[in-house]
Amino acid sequence: MYALVSLIIIISLSMLVVRVGTVALTMTGLSTEVASFQSLSAYSGAGFTTDEAEEITAYPSRRRTVKMLMRLGNVGLVTTIASLVISFADPVTRLRRLGILVVVCFLLLALARSTWFNDLLTPVIKLGLSQSARFQLRDYTGLLNLDREYCVADFAVDEDEWVAGERLGDLELRSAEGVTVLGIEREGGTYIGAPSGEHRIHAGDQVIAYGQEERLRELADRGKGDDAAHEAAKRAHDRQLDRERDIDPKRPLSAIRE
Repeated sequence: MYALVSLIIIISLSMLVVRVGTVALTMTGLSTEVASFQSLSAYSGAGFTTDEAEEITAYPSRRRTVKMLMRLGNVGLVTTIASLVISFADPVTRLRRLGILVVVCFLLLALARSTWFNDLLTPVIKLGLSQSARFQLRDYTGLLNLDREYCVADFAVDEDEWVAGERLGDLELRSAEGVTVLGIEREGGTYIGAPSGEHRIHAGDQVIAYGQEERLRELADRGKGDDAAHEAAKRAHDRQLDRERDIDPKRPLSAIRE
């Protein structure tokens, strides 16, 4: 019976470790869905070679998290197999122990899928990780409201698009449309971070921008000379500012420079 109890504890701890890994990866900017998949993949040693997996290896904080999950996964696998063999060695109590294990696993699975339990556990995990010197992580999804109507997107610039050949300052993207250009990647591979209003967007560039998802989609498809779309975007942004002022009347009304 002690072996069965040990096996249940190991399974519970494994689910907790995967959950901690998921929260740690979301705090580096990954979406919850991608973080959950990559956490489980690293812990189980499945090693899926996806674009998301390549993104993880590019950041030190994500590599540390995945490395921890892989190490704990190797230890947990060996311990689980050993406990499983010992638990069902006795043919007399084998079926009863199997039934107990199945019931407990279903209960643990239901608990892991429980929204209220995750809402209760996630802040505790975040607090614990934020206090650790090894995990200097930030929840960029929450900071930038990426889980709501805002997003970070990139789009390629063609010659027949509205932004092609124009200075950022002349486009008035930030001040008039509420779109902030975070970076420009030139066709030759040169990257310009936090470009000023003096930088010009050329055909063949890759533009990385932050703003409302609907606005970024429209901007990426806006054709050359379509100033009517620009004016419509300005009006939509003005309405958004009016709503925000209603919520926060003390918001300053000073103009935003490009």
